[in-house]
Amino acid sequence: MAHKIDISHLTVRFGTHVALKDVSLQVMTNEILAVIGPSNSGKSSLLLALNRMLDRVPQASVEGHILLDGADVASIQDVQDLRRRVGMVYALPIPLPMSIRENILFGPQLTHRVAKDDAERLVESSLRAAFLWDEVKDRLGSSAMRLSGGQQQRLCIARTLAVEPEVILFDEPCSGLDPISTGKVEEAMVELKRARTLVLVTNNTKQAARVGDRTAFLLMGELVEVDRTAKIFTGPADRRTEDYVTGRFG
Repeated sequence: MAHKIDISHLTVRFGTHVALKDVSLQVMTNEILAVIGPSNSGKSSLLLALNRMLDRVPQASVEGHILLDGADVASIQDVQDLRRRVGMVYALPIPLPMSIRENILFGPQLTHRVAKDDAERLVESSLRAAFLWDEVKDRLGSSAMRLSGGQQQRLCIARTLAVEPEVILFDEPCSGLDPISTGKVEEAMVELKRARTLVLVTNNTKQAARVGDRTAFLLMGELVEVDRTAKIFTGPADRRTEDYVTGRFG
């Protein structure tokens, strides 16, 4: 399987604090890579480095290389295009204070005029991919703020999908959701990997076990190991990984 993202010797600092230390790993095309580890292990810093969101963080510095389809992201001139290609879904859903339809079309309309027929198809396809269409198809003109928390998170996924990203980064997307909503988000992720590559940061080891094709374990900014998810959870190579996934610490 080809590498979609190739990370080599990645070190991230915030001033004097080192958040990631010499991390190297690959993300395969059309896989879900789950990233687990206790708080302050560098998981979110890893995500933010992948689409250069760290550019916006004062005192953040990045060393090493991140290749997207073989091109170093640090050398990409159009950062907004990079962030379109590598979209992100955050822990807390942040719908825009407008209608469901307008939320979906907001991103695409920033870059080009979307014809009415194309807009309707884009709204439907994005909401279907996020497993939300059947719940909202009769109220697309109503405020997105009236949706439940789980629906808002799936709307944010659909909004990300509308700009046709190649990679989607998920930063604790289910941390505030009930089990039913979590299940729907996970179902959407499994379907999305058919056409996209996903990186999922989660503190929920059971979630990583359910949806991750491979799982990476970070501890205190270092990559302890990365392997097939089944192996990480049944026969990890490192005792620290076993202690974490079995709940002995973390």
